Amino acid sequence: MYASHTGANIAELLSDALNEWNLTNKDPVIITDNAANMVRAIEILEVPHIGCFAHTLNLASQSALKLPAISRLLGRVRRIVTFFHRSTKASHVLKEKQALLNLPRHKLKTDVVTKWNSALDMLERFLEQQPAISATLLSPEVRRSEKDLCTLTEADITVAEDIVEALRPMKSATLVMSEEAHPTLSVIAPLHSQLLEEMRHCSGDSNIVNLITHAVPYTVRKWGRYTNLKEMLYVASAIDPRFKTLPFASVEDREDTFMRLITETVSLDQAQDHESDCSGTRGGAPTQEQSSNDGPSPPKTLKGSCALLDLLGAAYAPVSPRVNSTVADRAKEEVAKYREVAPLPLSENPLKWWSVHKGEYPLLSRQAKRYLWVPGTSVPAERIFSTAGDILTAKRNCLLPEHVDQLLFLHKNYKM
Repeated sequence: MYASHTGANIAELLSDALNEWNLTNKDPVIITDNAANMVRAIEILEVPHIGCFAHTLNLASQSALKLPAISRLLGRVRRIVTFFHRSTKASHVLKEKQALLNLPRHKLKTDVVTKWNSALDMLERFLEQQPAISATLLSPEVRRSEKDLCTLTEADITVAEDIVEALRPMKSATLVMSEEAHPTLSVIAPLHSQLLEEMRHCSGDSNIVNLITHAVPYTVRKWGRYTNLKEMLYVASAIDPRFKTLPFASVEDREDTFMRLITETVSLDQAQDHESDCSGTRGGAPTQEQSSNDGPSPPKTLKGSCALLDLLGAAYAPVSPRVNSTVADRAKEEVAKYREVAPLPLSENPLKWWSVHKGEYPLLSRQAKRYLWVPGTSVPAERIFSTAGDILTAKRNCLLPEHVDQLLFLHKNYKM
């Protein structure tokens, strides 16, 4: 995009992409980060917008790491870790202390500015190796070269442990939302509820924990904008067999969600029927003569069969399945049957479940396709830039833009 990245220009670009891929009549949903120009672009397009939940978690976690007390502690840890990476002597002594103390011979990790998870990884590894680090920094051979470098105090260690304990759920949530093999839109509502609950339970005597549990929920509410999408997110979770019991919702919200699911199912079926009618042939019904000439003639009834029918017909008459008069009745039955089935284990793939059970729920399976294909994060799209770097090498710099697009598409979607 060569023009300035204003909301209007981005909206025009997205509109062209929707038209190019013929998605305008397929209920498109756009997932972006929480940048103001992106939000404005979606407002101009007037299409459903999902703010990348992984990006929201990143903003919330960074707001906690920027708290003065936490920032100072990270600076001290970073200085110690950098020293060990720079000094071969210190690294050698550290390995000796690790062996002496029966600690895993892991290298210390440093954080990366663009990845908040790396700060948590740095603290976790530092706490794991704290005895060996302290012993190394107190050893004479290391003290001679770095007299001013001191290990953390007991109070600092306690603060570091509190930070790790408070932010570990955020790291797990970020990893879940970075998945590509499983649906993620249906995960937002249960994750959002669970994280806020975790933050409430983390509140205690620690001042640092209290600061974190205030900063994280505030940022999630500020940037997430998920309150306005509550109905959509709840339906997405309801159609996911892993979360269909909606334990995070009130009883009233659960019933409202499934009523909304029934209503949307009926509307979708009617819309598809209307589309089929419009695209179908306009030929009239076959005449009686055509009907009589087409198709196989009815089988002749044998005399023995007539006798059996006379004797046992009343007792063994076939029971015809009840035919519902409306789509709404069938949708209600499918939802009732679906709710009675045991939830799918969290480790299973809901897409495979729907692939197996789509025959049992012909109406609901359409809703599953409609909701579960929508990602709850823009992480997969951002990974494409890494993929592009692997495909567009120096030896392929003469590829046409459309060929690059095709290669990227095949690389991300084609399974050998």
